[in-house]
Amino acid sequence: MKDSILILGAGTMQRPAILASKKLGLEIYVVDANPDAPCVADADHFERIDLKNRDEIADYAQSLAAGQNLKAVFTAGTDFSANVAYAAQKCGFKGHSYEAAVNASDKALMRQCFRNARVPSPHFILIEKKYLKNTLTTQMVGGLKFPYVVKPVDNMGARGCRMVRNRDELFAAVDDALKFSRSGRALLEECMDGPEFSIDAIVYDGTFTVTGFADRHIFFEPYFVELGHTMPTNIDYQKYIELVKTFALGAKALGLSRGAAKADIKWTDKGPMIGEIAARLSGGYMSGWTFPYSSDLNLTEQAIEVALGRRPEVLESYRFPLSVEGAPFQMFAYNSQRSSAERAWISIPGRVKEVVGLADASKIQGVRDIFPRVKAGDRVVFPRNNVEKCGNVVSVAATREEAVSAAERAIKRITVVLEKGNPETDDFLRMKRAKEEGAFPPEAFQLPKEVERAFNFELDCEAERKISEFDLISNCVPHSLVSCLKIKDWNYLTLGETIEKFDKMNLNHGELNYKKFWLALIRGGIQGALYVSK
Repeated sequence: MKDSILILGAGTMQRPAILASKKLGLEIYVVDANPDAPCVADADHFERIDLKNRDEIADYAQSLAAGQNLKAVFTAGTDFSANVAYAAQKCGFKGHSYEAAVNASDKALMRQCFRNARVPSPHFILIEKKYLKNTLTTQMVGGLKFPYVVKPVDNMGARGCRMVRNRDELFAAVDDALKFSRSGRALLEECMDGPEFSIDAIVYDGTFTVTGFADRHIFFEPYFVELGHTMPTNIDYQKYIELVKTFALGAKALGLSRGAAKADIKWTDKGPMIGEIAARLSGGYMSGWTFPYSSDLNLTEQAIEVALGRRPEVLESYRFPLSVEGAPFQMFAYNSQRSSAERAWISIPGRVKEVVGLADASKIQGVRDIFPRVKAGDRVVFPRNNVEKCGNVVSVAATREEAVSAAERAIKRITVVLEKGNPETDDFLRMKRAKEEGAFPPEAFQLPKEVERAFNFELDCEAERKISEFDLISNCVPHSLVSCLKIKDWNYLTLGETIEKFDKMNLNHGELNYKKFWLALIRGGIQGALYVSK
């Protein structure tokens, strides 16, 4: 009988684990609450179990261990590494202890572990829904200073996470965070300023091997939306060493000893500070795509070897030692030989009519994968977290510049065309905003203040002007915008490229109101321009 593995989750992020398990010759059992999840068909066996149901997962794992030669429990890119550890521990498998995995899943416990071990991380206050009024009227007053960050203690993907810049934003932000918390708890914590990084590692037998170090690209204050990552990092080596050391100290403080670990960490004016550490491989296309593409190491396969109780021989053959004074483990790293970039495309609010340009985007040299997440008929929003994006592109190239260029050029070719007559789209283009969100969502093109004043004045003067159905938009550009044609929107299109793209996509645009059209284009990019045209 073949050895078998139980994988939690059947979404796209679990495909590398399923494929790696096949390569290792394992019988694959997968559990998920959704029988229509994209990777159900890739498994040998599927069981419909909610990933939140710790005990049912453990019972199923024990039944497999007794009758189907189960040797490991595994996940990547989910919230449920603690349930993996619980089931593995019940089966007597080697791995992170359940206590350590809970420490790495509950951000309140995590912060307390870091505080106890003096690992650099933000100061924090725990908010519990049942004690909400008392917490916000007493603890907060003598605690943190604006701005700070509020986040649920038990969620991922930046859901419910946002910056609080003043007292007016506080209650709405806390309420949102609590809605995303399964336990009704949130953290109010010091806001860390500085570049952010994602780091993967494999920990076992007293060793800590860095298996991916990426620069994260975060946008859209007061939210923290990652529009992509690039690896390897371009941070200088001494800061790299300090960040890696802090990650290792954090993993030790949580009790992580055998398995994967993933850190989100910043370099601040105080040095490294940990955002969070998870007891699993990263999601977001890093561990399963960008790192393997840039390094030729199947990281997921090596992590599964560790979960099986084996030595990751390929990793050990090619890693090299790191000299990190004061580290709690013997430190190693596995480097990338090439660069890989992941970039996301996003949409203004509305309902999808069609997504165009995917085939053209795939033809760009260096593009390896395109992952559309929306289709015709889907509702889309301007993202407030990392699960509300419309799709992702992954590229690889010899240099960082080439990899980034390939991914961004691909996204330029993709357009989410929206259905007409949608109130959410109309409100966005009128720039209706919630008071507690300030200037969010932003306009597609951020004009300099002096240009914005001149642009608005010019449009007011041309309020009654019409654009003929026979006119190219490129022949009707407001004078005030001529100096801004190289400004880029959130999908990497310059203003000039957007105008050119509109003329190619919509030659039969009908008669247009000059002011309405140009406001829509500046506010909503190509989507706004197409939306208001006939």
